[in-house]
Amino acid sequence: MRFCGTNFGLLVTAIFAATGSAWAAESPPFFFSDTAAKAAAAAAAAAPAPTAAPGPASTTTNATANSVDADAPTGDAAPPTVDVNSKPKSEIAPAKAVKPATPTSEDKAKAPAPIAAKKLFGAVKAPASIKARAIGAYSRGCLAGATALPIDGPAWQAMRLSRNRNWGHPKLVALLEKYASEVKQKDRWPGLLVGDISQPRGGPMLTGHASHQLGLDADIWFTPMPSRRLSNSERENLAATSMLASDNLSVNKKVWGEGQINIVRRAASYPEVERVLVHPAIKKALCEAGGTDRKWLSKVRPYWGHFYHFHVRIGCPADSPTCTKQAPIPGDDGCGKELDDWFKLLTAPPPKPKPKPQVAQPAKPVKPKPPLSLADLPAECSTVLASDGRIETASPPPAAVKPAKATTKPRKPAEHKATADAQ
Repeated sequence: MRFCGTNFGLLVTAIFAATGSAWAAESPPFFFSDTAAKAAAAAAAAAPAPTAAPGPASTTTNATANSVDADAPTGDAAPPTVDVNSKPKSEIAPAKAVKPATPTSEDKAKAPAPIAAKKLFGAVKAPASIKARAIGAYSRGCLAGATALPIDGPAWQAMRLSRNRNWGHPKLVALLEKYASEVKQKDRWPGLLVGDISQPRGGPMLTGHASHQLGLDADIWFTPMPSRRLSNSERENLAATSMLASDNLSVNKKVWGEGQINIVRRAASYPEVERVLVHPAIKKALCEAGGTDRKWLSKVRPYWGHFYHFHVRIGCPADSPTCTKQAPIPGDDGCGKELDDWFKLLTAPPPKPKPKPQVAQPAKPVKPKPPLSLADLPAECSTVLASDGRIETASPPPAAVKPAKATTKPRKPAEHKATADAQ
């Protein structure tokens, strides 16, 4: 079909106006008359701007919009992109502060548990080289400026050396040395076997005691010191001797005697000593042998265990203002109702087992109580733990004290032994 130039130009003009200038730019060139070209140019100028097809965000989009779009979960529709530069500043809303999410119980369960304080204090081998003071409570505290009781002395030997627990507040260490000397000279006791005192910086222990954290507690064996120096192996493995008879309600007269009574009485006689803990059966034996002077008996307190050794505790020293004092002891000798109540506990029948349900129900797991962490102790204990100690060994080398040679064989341990000392 033949078209004249004018008719062909009008047709191109209509098509160009419908598709826009972009079509013309991407299409092959057409050759038409000047009149048609002018009409096409006028139609292109009057046509609206083309709408961009959906696609990636423009490189001119602001950083905030990009960050939101980048964080959108996979598969979710991204929020519309807005160019804040296209709006007046007065119309741009300020960004709202985002509150941190409150941790849920599930988040707390996933959080790592704090390191147990007993692991921190149990790993330290040397004392804190700062001013001596006991900090906190007897079962929740620590010790600064500790002094080591030498492992050998004229009237004592330290036991269980591998534990590194022969450290104490200087006041306690001085008292123990005085006490050992006096029981040997005045009470004709061969000498003391000293058990646990405290760790180099006090604090909770890896095993055993709940107390002994301030360097103010010491365990003294009821077994007398032999007349020779014990080897390190013997100090680790020698069994402490129980003072109880087979009924666990009375003392064994084969191993309990005047010597044990005298060393407990002397320990309780010192003004610095606030308490001496013993088994109720031993407390009863002391009450029966107390004599007319019974004031010292008020310090002897019945408690579980404590039949291989007795526990000596001194009060808070004057140099320790943050040491928590214990409640004062009752004024009587403790040989009446209090002791009777203890024996009721010792002789009480075991509780009857609960009847089993007809339908077996799974037992609910009991979550163990978490151990003390450093945050549970006084704040000063963090300073004590972080302080650099200078001593690297448990104690200085023992003094060259040669004990007298035994003229008789060492006495054999009694029948009732323990594989390890109490606590």
